[in-house]
Amino acid sequence: MASLAGCGAGERLETVSGPTMGSTWSVQYVKPEGGPAAPAVKAEVEAILAEVDRQMSTYRSDSDIERFNGLPAHSCQPMPGPVLQLVRLGEQLSRDSDGAFDLTVEPLLDLWGFGPQGRVEKVPDVAALAQVRQRVGHGLLRIEGAQLCKDAAVEVDFNSIAAGYAVDRIAARLGELGISSYLAEATGELKAAGRKPGGAPWRVALEEPRDDRQVAERVIAVDGYGVSTSGDYRHYFEQDGQRYSHTFDARLGRPITHKLAAVTVVHRSALMADGLSTLLLILGPEAGWDYAEKHDIAAFFVLRADTGFVTRGNPAFEQLFAGQAN
Repeated sequence: MASLAGCGAGERLETVSGPTMGSTWSVQYVKPEGGPAAPAVKAEVEAILAEVDRQMSTYRSDSDIERFNGLPAHSCQPMPGPVLQLVRLGEQLSRDSDGAFDLTVEPLLDLWGFGPQGRVEKVPDVAALAQVRQRVGHGLLRIEGAQLCKDAAVEVDFNSIAAGYAVDRIAARLGELGISSYLAEATGELKAAGRKPGGAPWRVALEEPRDDRQVAERVIAVDGYGVSTSGDYRHYFEQDGQRYSHTFDARLGRPITHKLAAVTVVHRSALMADGLSTLLLILGPEAGWDYAEKHDIAAFFVLRADTGFVTRGNPAFEQLFAGQAN
């Protein structure tokens, strides 16, 4: 998980925050001369998050995507542009990962007990799993003009990219308001630009994936980048000595079981950082590393070992933060 580190206060540093997506959001920004006061910025951010919720939430039955999810096979529904944008990104990430990343895994999440309709966290029986897998696959979705269509009773889940999208939207709006120095965060996804009052950089702590306490593995200074960490340690269950997380490999129809506990991606786009961190986590320590190398993605990996955790940043990550003291 990424968290803020050493954010200090200054004369012109403003902070606004609130609830969103079952978690929280916050924005720290340096108020320019004649710039917007905190209440105005808060209202702008809340308007963006409310729109994202109306369009993409799987936890409200009246959202655009949940109305689509409730349709039978061979149905189409007009969709707002942002929803179609994220579906296209999901198609790209699915194609690039040979189907490991997939936005249509919600029926699997429910079956295993992790989704909005999940009841009991348990390993499903083979027959039930085979039946649900017939409704999973990005190839079962189609975009026709402004409509999203389904060739089977698929259900779309944007939880792997919606928060990053929201952060990019917030960052863009801050820029339109004349704010050039900020740190915007929603449900742990974040983006920072400029510097704090006094010239200090925005610092982000990359934490060891522990449930009992927060331990910073690395602290990075961020300017102009989004940062996303995906991990298998927040939501999981154990059965017969095996650990099952809420992160699914769509090719297998089951949670990941490898030793990659968390991966952080740093990217100019918070949306891309969000999606890519999930993709790399699904692929695992070897295939994920190779994918990041091939596509020049700055990534920081945390792997489980017998003695705790082992961390390694790939060359693109180390080059990006070269010379920074931890």
